[in-house]
Amino acid sequence: MATRNWVIDPAHSNISFSIRHLVIATVTGSFNVFSGTMVTKEHDNFNDAQVNLSIDVYSIDTNNRDRDEHLKSPDFFNADAFPVIEFRSTQFKHIDGDKHELTGVFTVKGISKEVTLTVLFGGEAKDGFGVMRAGFEISGIINRNDFDIHSADVTEAGGLVLGEDIKLHANIQFTNEV
Repeated sequence: MATRNWVIDPAHSNISFSIRHLVIATVTGSFNVFSGTMVTKEHDNFNDAQVNLSIDVYSIDTNNRDRDEHLKSPDFFNADAFPVIEFRSTQFKHIDGDKHELTGVFTVKGISKEVTLTVLFGGEAKDGFGVMRAGFEISGIINRNDFDIHSADVTEAGGLVLGEDIKLHANIQFTNEV
């Protein structure tokens, strides 16, 4: 059975996140530098696709330079020691219609945990240059404490400055030269 090798098109993809701040608002951000691949075994679907993703922690962007530098510090991502966030899939499963589940090992700060993400398949199309493209919208939630992403800060009332759940969202377009 022939395999198809796909590569993320960073010009048509994005990876973002959001987290509650002071329990009253949400702060959003993105990672601007990332790469990834997908290998599929079947020509007409993505069941059991192998997905690998690498994210450059230094590319974090919350639209606030001071906050971005703090997020790169040992208080949060510790980018000097752990410059890359990785995801390696263990299962890509069709659920119903365009809905899929993507399960894999997410590694942040050297800590690896299994996560399951929701995937909405947008479809496949050939662009004007003859390159086949496949689009996916991926979302999920991770607990920042599972990956030691936290600061010791608390509010005056003793509450958390940051929520525990980090919402992840990605729009990924893969290309396959056929």
